[in-house]
Amino acid sequence: MAVASKSIPAPERVNVRRALLSVFDKTGLTDFAGALAGRGVELVSTGGSARALAAAGLSVADVSDVTGFPEIMDGRVKTLHPGVHGGLLGIRDDETHAEQMREHAIAGIDLLVVNLYPFEEVRAAGGDYPTTVENIDIGGPAMIRAAAKNHAYVTVLVDPSDYDALIGELDANDGALTYAFRQKMAAKAYARTAAYDAAIANWFAEALDVAEPAYRAIGGRLAQTMRYGENPHQTAGFYVTGENRPGVATARQIQGKQLSYNNINDTDAAFECVAEFAPSAGAACVIVKHANPCGAALGDTFAEAYRKALACDPVSAFGGIVALNGELDADAAREIAEVFTEVVIAPSVSDEAAEILAAKKNLRLLVTGGLPDPRTPGIAAKTVAGGLLVQARDAGAVERDDLKVVTRRAPEAGEIDDLTFAFTIAKHVKSNAIVYARDRATVGIGAGQMSRVDSARIAARKAGDAAEALGLDEPLTKGCVVASDAFFPFADGMLAAVEAGARAVIQPGGSKRDDEVIAAADENGIAMVFTGMRHFRH
Repeated sequence: MAVASKSIPAPERVNVRRALLSVFDKTGLTDFAGALAGRGVELVSTGGSARALAAAGLSVADVSDVTGFPEIMDGRVKTLHPGVHGGLLGIRDDETHAEQMREHAIAGIDLLVVNLYPFEEVRAAGGDYPTTVENIDIGGPAMIRAAAKNHAYVTVLVDPSDYDALIGELDANDGALTYAFRQKMAAKAYARTAAYDAAIANWFAEALDVAEPAYRAIGGRLAQTMRYGENPHQTAGFYVTGENRPGVATARQIQGKQLSYNNINDTDAAFECVAEFAPSAGAACVIVKHANPCGAALGDTFAEAYRKALACDPVSAFGGIVALNGELDADAAREIAEVFTEVVIAPSVSDEAAEILAAKKNLRLLVTGGLPDPRTPGIAAKTVAGGLLVQARDAGAVERDDLKVVTRRAPEAGEIDDLTFAFTIAKHVKSNAIVYARDRATVGIGAGQMSRVDSARIAARKAGDAAEALGLDEPLTKGCVVASDAFFPFADGMLAAVEAGARAVIQPGGSKRDDEVIAAADENGIAMVFTGMRHFRH
């Protein structure tokens, strides 16, 4: 049965007479506390926060003076006391509460300022198990939740960025804070503790190798309010989870206007795809449009890799995202600058390359400092009506030794290189995915079709369009290889690829009609290998 409300209306304004400050991040603390003290607010604090305030010349009472009990257990126990929580939770206009506060000498706390132990930062930095556990804050979240629940009388701040806003509110309201402001801060406080607890729960799931925990929470910190989402009528925000993974969420933006929702989505797709290729594999370039690769290649230089990737679909590359697996150099920058590009993302950029792209004022240039490891476990989530689908990140990969030759003709060494390249790219193309490749470059990509045959035909048609745009006598699919992200349910999809010019095929296998597909390949002199692993991407 739910706890009944006493139906006591919240006051519109509450004067701030007493504040408790207990923060790990002391950014702006002394200036803020000084501004409170200058307005006659009594300051109470804990541990390092109290020492910082005293060192700044401010009059501050230690929380031990309030509780009558010293901090113990290395600071693990200091605010978990009725003298603190009674001051936060007491309903001032409830006669019983007020009488009990007087009886037990509990003074009200009108303002709570708390930020938490840096659990997310320690987790992201790869802290060991005991260190990570020790950075789980207990007293902080308990006080935050207490103050936020009693926002009718108490204001809670969990973010130093709100210090100025609170002082402004005090000035505008003669030393009081409005109910609307208290509500806003309470909502933010609960969101903060929810994200904090989500990070802890997910860390435990990872540390204990629990794939599907009974309860799953996903939280993050707002990094950017977007102008709009996928479309102008949709609101959107970009939240960072604190995962220690180089990419768009952690990148440093060197130039260009603010990233849009679609920019972030597409840039992540491009960088995750290009990261499949370690720098030792060569210079890799991936061009993405609408979250799908429209060109990808390996080369001896980034300029060469970019030209090869662009040749796959120069029309779609207009307004696309370019991702590299190493330092962007001047030669590649000059090539990229010739085509309208929304975003360029790379682990690093040379000064000369940055100067070249600086002439493109609207181009966003992102530097990540490293590549994400495509084999690192993680989670991917998607909302559905009334629920959340959560799965492990697709960290699967196929090596040469995993390939099973199923046709009379085995692929040649050069074909194997192209087959593994094509299958790697197919992993990042929306299903149903077909990727034609030649000389370690895509030459045709078919994405997101309801029929695999359609994907094969669309990829071939786009290859023909690209050949025409480049002034070639025939499409680059002649003599290429083809990758399919999932098995061919019938031979028709594979035969459409053969018709386009493919001479070798890589696919997961596993269809009831595998024998028919293999027989059709043999009839056409096609080499085919099975991977045993599919890469659906919806």
